[in-house]
Amino acid sequence: MSHDPSRPPRSRPRPSHGGRPKGPPGRTGSPKGVGKARPPRTPFNPDPARYAAVRLIAHILDERWTLEEAMRKEQAFVGLDGRDRGFAAHLALATLRALGMIDAVLASKLERPLPDSAHFARALLRVGAAQLIEGLAPPHAAVGRSVDLAKFDPASRGFAGLVNAILRRIATEPIERPADRLRVPVLWWNRWRAAYGEDAADGIAASLARQPALDLSVKADAEHLAASLDAEVLPTGSLRLKETPGDVTSLPHWADGVFWVQDAAAALPARLLGVRPGQRVLDMCAAPGGKTMQLAATGADVTAMDVDAARIRRVADNLARTSLTARLHVADARTLAETSDRQGDYDAILLDAPCSATGTLRRNPESLWIKTPADVARFASLQRDLMTAAIAALKPGGRLVYAVCSLEPEEADPAVAQGLAAGLRLVPIEPHEVPSLEHAITAQGCVRLLPAYWADRGGMDGFFIARFEKPMLVS
Repeated sequence: MSHDPSRPPRSRPRPSHGGRPKGPPGRTGSPKGVGKARPPRTPFNPDPARYAAVRLIAHILDERWTLEEAMRKEQAFVGLDGRDRGFAAHLALATLRALGMIDAVLASKLERPLPDSAHFARALLRVGAAQLIEGLAPPHAAVGRSVDLAKFDPASRGFAGLVNAILRRIATEPIERPADRLRVPVLWWNRWRAAYGEDAADGIAASLARQPALDLSVKADAEHLAASLDAEVLPTGSLRLKETPGDVTSLPHWADGVFWVQDAAAALPARLLGVRPGQRVLDMCAAPGGKTMQLAATGADVTAMDVDAARIRRVADNLARTSLTARLHVADARTLAETSDRQGDYDAILLDAPCSATGTLRRNPESLWIKTPADVARFASLQRDLMTAAIAALKPGGRLVYAVCSLEPEEADPAVAQGLAAGLRLVPIEPHEVPSLEHAITAQGCVRLLPAYWADRGGMDGFFIARFEKPMLVS
């Protein structure tokens, strides 16, 4: 991102000279009691982009907002232009990706924790420390602008000296860089160590050190598009851009509708469903539409469902841009029996179920800090009900792919057990179907992707994928 963090502040408004404004010649001023009141002077914001980043971090960590929600609601961010908005988003994301490391360094420099009410000052220290620890800005800019913002915000003026002292210590004193495992809360790291081993847990945490690449799914001719988009063709068929654009709609061929944004891992469930032209296929939880477009591009007869009308409109927009077609239904997929023509009528079903989404931690790093492992359990009932509906809607001989962008075994193993108990047969995923990811195939023939995979290529989202077949009826 081309942004000079040490750029000089914008010109200050010309100060008023004070005194009563002069009236027209011959007048000595307004009549008594009729003079106009001056509008209150707007305080000068020394760095709107950094200020917005601090406000975003305060909302996320103190009010448990998602980053997307904070960006939508915080007017200090909404009001920025494209260049400053990009810098503010970059600072907020970098702070969240290194948050555990940042807090460890701050704790070593602070004599006592800040009071609970010091929301802006705490967020300001975190964003300032992120710039220093991650090398996002020259030290004089990171420290100086943070102090300026502390003085600008009424609630944090009393902390300006502390902000200056702590950030200067970080900038000038040797510090031992904390281990990457501190990038994630210890509760999550311990869970992943128990499930996948210490090295894998460290690899998941370290994946936060890299900004995720932008992947694309294409209708056809990936090699040709790769050349014109300066992208790599990944082993599984997705394209990975070598440079992430500031605006994806500015990419060549965007208006032609021949590709869409979709992480390489997220593209695998639809690929592994293996649908053919003319087959009747259901995408049960379709939004934002990447999987629906993949299925529609095969020539299948696709029905896409989602419970959220606004999200279905997004699917419709994506289909329109890519000139692909699917039937769209706003409905709770658990009530599939009430919305489909008849039970057992789909040749193939893709169930990318709602989940804790811990596998997307590279793109949504705040989720690990605003959720706890206890939140995982609340998805269990929904996933079970969706599996029940999917099994009933599947034709004998039909295939079902169950997927979650979660790293948690509790959102994978029960679904497999439920499918087997209902009489479905696991269809093992073969090595040739996931080239260069053969090691991700489990003993049962499912796929478990971790964010540390393809680290040399830029990583991937975490996913679990299981494929089933419904036995033919025996007469």
